[in-house]
Amino acid sequence: MGRATGVPVMAKQTQSQERARAAAGACRGRGMLLLSAVVAALGSLLFGFDTAVISGTTEALRQVYALNDNLLGFTVSSALIGTMIGALLAGRPADWWGRRPVLALLAVFFALSAVGCALAWNWHALLFFRWLGGVAVGGASVVCPMYITEIAPARLRGRLVAVSQLNIVVGILAAYFSNYLVARGLGAEHPQAWRWMFGVMTAPAAAFLVTALLIPESPRWLVKRGRRAQAEAVLARFGHEHPAGEAREIADSLKAEIAGARPRLFQRQYLKPLLLACMIGAFNQLDGINAVIYYTADIFRMAGADQTSALSQSVIIGFTNLAMTILAMALIDRIGRKALLLIGSVTFVLSHALAAWVFATHAQGWIVIVAMMGVVGSHAYSQGAVVWVIINELLPNAVRASGSAVVCFLIWVLCAGVSWSFPVVAARSGAYAFGFFALMMVLQFILVARFLPETKGVSLEELQQRLGAAD
Repeated sequence: MGRATGVPVMAKQTQSQERARAAAGACRGRGMLLLSAVVAALGSLLFGFDTAVISGTTEALRQVYALNDNLLGFTVSSALIGTMIGALLAGRPADWWGRRPVLALLAVFFALSAVGCALAWNWHALLFFRWLGGVAVGGASVVCPMYITEIAPARLRGRLVAVSQLNIVVGILAAYFSNYLVARGLGAEHPQAWRWMFGVMTAPAAAFLVTALLIPESPRWLVKRGRRAQAEAVLARFGHEHPAGEAREIADSLKAEIAGARPRLFQRQYLKPLLLACMIGAFNQLDGINAVIYYTADIFRMAGADQTSALSQSVIIGFTNLAMTILAMALIDRIGRKALLLIGSVTFVLSHALAAWVFATHAQGWIVIVAMMGVVGSHAYSQGAVVWVIINELLPNAVRASGSAVVCFLIWVLCAGVSWSFPVVAARSGAYAFGFFALMMVLQFILVARFLPETKGVSLEELQQRLGAAD
């Protein structure tokens, strides 16, 4: 009797052990997936830091280099010239060498930019190192979300890519906060304070370089290069339930490319997803967010604040950005990308209208902070959270790298235009600038409601079929 009852007991024990091992493996996989997404998103943190750090230095740069509104705008936008180049060219090296080596190279560029800006011996040197940092930002805007999109399962893709946006926001907050600490520590009027503000970025750049060398390569890139066994191993490390089947699905979608064909981006097959991605990318800048991010301290000074107060108020804007981004991460895979864009369009219009009224009436005090919080918050939970997710979802596998590069190039062209022109326009009246942004958000609402499909919970391969872009 003992032997007869022992067999099922042992079988149950074995099954329990197998389930425990499977659960432990899945947990390790999720941990590796999250770790890799966070490491890649360090590039996005540096993206955000580099974007916002200039806001604390604009007044010092005016004085040190005797800059008028036009030259200040050019100095700020000089990084964006590099950003255009980085965004346009990053896709090809990412296809040649892999996503991981390019991430490491971008880390080197960030570090060199930070050190160079801190030690800049003249205006032209500052412009060069700002340009180099811009190249890194442009590359990061393409490669970081691309990598995360390609490692994430469909059910988690929105939240994991949103980690990239979260880190952009954390980087912006870190830049505002470090600018404030430097100003408090050295004094807002200290002649070397602006150099320390730039130099702080060296530390996260070094951390990014070290950790980027430790994460696995993108499984989709491995399949594209004919290294299917390695791709399956990476998918298994990431906790995918059926790594062999998923690798086979990826291989099928990339069959033409693996066979040697080089799909052209600009063909009818890819026109619809490319135009939709460009539309979302364009409104990402026409919502006015970077006018606020680059010139936060200037906006508060225009409203009557001194330098230290302006920097402290910038920190409030940074925390608003972070809080709304965290909210978006909780919502993006629940209510969807399209819904967030539509809701954000409405709050954008209201916030920009309030900001236009503030500058038209020369209002001061808390209403200025409320208006800027509204603009930044609207971006954070809508465009900010959605843009990098949906661009990489809309673009087909075979042309994702080149398509992302084109869209990001467009984004940074518009960003350069906005950042260069804003101080010139605002010198007349900030009402003109914010009124224009409000009109753009009305247009965004109309176009998104009419043309944009919902991508929540849909596999990348299925999206290709829906958009008529499948091979």
